[in-house]
Amino acid sequence: MKTIFEPFRIKSVEPIKMTTREEREKLLKEANYNVFSLKSENVLIDLLTDSGTSAMSTDQWAALMKGDESYAGSPSFYRFEASVKDLFPFKHVIPTHQGRAAEQILTSILPGDTSTQIIPNNTHFDTTRANFENAGINALDMVIEEGKDPALDYPFKGNMDLVALEALLAKEADRVPLVMITITNNAGGGQPVSMANVRGAKEICEKYNKPLYIDSARFAENAYFIKLREEGYQDKPVRDIVREMFSLADGMTISGKKDTFSNMGGWLALNDDEWAEKARARLIMTEGFPTYGGLSGRDLECVAQGLKEIVDEDYLKYRIRSIQYITEKLDAIGVPVMKPAGGHAVFIDAKSMLPNIPALQYPGQSLAVAMYIYGGIRGAEIGSFMFGRQPDGSEKPAQMELVRLAMPRRVYTQSQADYMIEVFEEIVRDKDQLRGLEITWEPTSLRHFTSKLKPL
Repeated sequence: MKTIFEPFRIKSVEPIKMTTREEREKLLKEANYNVFSLKSENVLIDLLTDSGTSAMSTDQWAALMKGDESYAGSPSFYRFEASVKDLFPFKHVIPTHQGRAAEQILTSILPGDTSTQIIPNNTHFDTTRANFENAGINALDMVIEEGKDPALDYPFKGNMDLVALEALLAKEADRVPLVMITITNNAGGGQPVSMANVRGAKEICEKYNKPLYIDSARFAENAYFIKLREEGYQDKPVRDIVREMFSLADGMTISGKKDTFSNMGGWLALNDDEWAEKARARLIMTEGFPTYGGLSGRDLECVAQGLKEIVDEDYLKYRIRSIQYITEKLDAIGVPVMKPAGGHAVFIDAKSMLPNIPALQYPGQSLAVAMYIYGGIRGAEIGSFMFGRQPDGSEKPAQMELVRLAMPRRVYTQSQADYMIEVFEEIVRDKDQLRGLEITWEPTSLRHFTSKLKPL
């Protein structure tokens, strides 16, 4: 069946402000060709991120009314904690206002001299990398070779290279405070990690007495891919797959703004008592008391309810099929896409689509600019503009030049997806006319958020 059946009814709508191409050209120039600087009201279809942009359910809206704003010991926290522990078998649950705060707290409690340390990951995403590198840590990417080829159809392209991981620990174990795996692998195209790969990483970590942490923002989507693609899991409920996966970890960081449908929230969860005590002390200094951690009671209630909804397999089937649908349609009109389709976003291979634009003229950003001009669509570059600047100040091309179309959960319809395809048909027709960009100003870190650019 070609029609995607959304397993929900739309109960409230938000009008979209329509703009012309001429208006968008002017708005983009005023934003210095950085789509992050556009006002959201001037975007027709906003695919910049799936973080905090989900449509909440009626049960979530109802849960907000139960939010208790007591400074300490709020019942909203205990409902949140119970919901987290129902899926994730960790002793300590420490709420934060979002995932990057959990990353910062984890970074701050690492033992030893961080300036000499290495943290391997399949692929660190932007804020994770920035938090580690800001502390002097070498944030090392170790995705498998299959994960570096956007056109290759491979079921678990997010897997960590376990041979490389063991070689690193055999040589540099004293410099590695922990190992991390990101699920799904966001910077690598939203690609999943297999249960076998997580288990293999855990075995290596145990051999060298290293904790394994999971960066977990899209845990349910990853679990559903395991159900679809990994032998022995087809008949297992997603809830059980989640529990098994996290039983292999020693801790987790998470942005609850993704797979819990929440507009705000996150947490750090772990088993180590000493690390947890230090984390709570840091939390009180930077986020808030341990039973609210920078969140309102309303936010805690929303996350607690969202954790129940995200493991619904009818929803996950719809979610994954929606991404597949757009990926297939783009592929059919000649847009090079990341294969197979990931979980939370469609990823376009800008390096292949715009071979006339050198990496350090940012082909991904050029394509993101064209998407807005042609159709009012906002996406995010994940390539040399995001990752090219090195800690020593030099610049080098990223492994891949991608544009991410991150789909907010339960927000856009199939007709809006078809509109996106029509916009890309026009871009494909004119792709040889697209120009590169140069940066006229950039901050010291995470430059893609606020840099200013101009066309070459």
